[in-house]
Amino acid sequence: MKKAISALVLGLATFAVQAGGLEALENFVKAAKSGRADFTQVVTAPAREGQTARSKTSSGTFEFSRPSRFRFDYRKPFQQTIVADGQTLWLYDADLNQVTARKQDQVLGSTPAALIAAAPDLNALRRDFNLEAAPDRDGLQWVQATPKAREGQLNHVRIGFRGDQLAVLEILDSFGQKSVMTFNQLQLNAPVAAGSFEFTPPKGADVMRQ
Repeated sequence: MKKAISALVLGLATFAVQAGGLEALENFVKAAKSGRADFTQVVTAPAREGQTARSKTSSGTFEFSRPSRFRFDYRKPFQQTIVADGQTLWLYDADLNQVTARKQDQVLGSTPAALIAAAPDLNALRRDFNLEAAPDRDGLQWVQATPKAREGQLNHVRIGFRGDQLAVLEILDSFGQKSVMTFNQLQLNAPVAAGSFEFTPPKGADVMRQ
């Protein structure tokens, strides 16, 4: 599950419906310069033969400042922090006291985080994703984003909007694992302290740079 999270840390009906989903995404990218929210994430592994699918739930907080800065703080059931500071993507596992640091421009482009926090405009998203609108479902408008570069584990992401408000990310990887992240109490363009996107490895942590 932790691998699914850190991989975290990323079209179907009438023209009218299709336009709605894409328009909601475009409006969100244009209008949302910063924000914060609570989130719940449910990760479901594909069912093996003779077994039922297994799900695990986690929760925490999310902040972003466009472009290219965001922070996920997982609180339950274990503590994990993912921070993008504009140069480096940091992943801190508190249980292992382990930090992984990667160059942000090499890993962020075709990830779910790029869709909601990194890209400055829709054209930037289209460089990395094929965007297709989807029909309304569960009271939301949807867009499916499929990465153009297929060497990674991400198969596609579906983004659900309630009006122009981000509500849900549905992430499917190439192994059939599904992750559904639901956002609550989203505050768009709320002041977010610059220090939220700074990360210093804790004393004694094992730091791996990739």
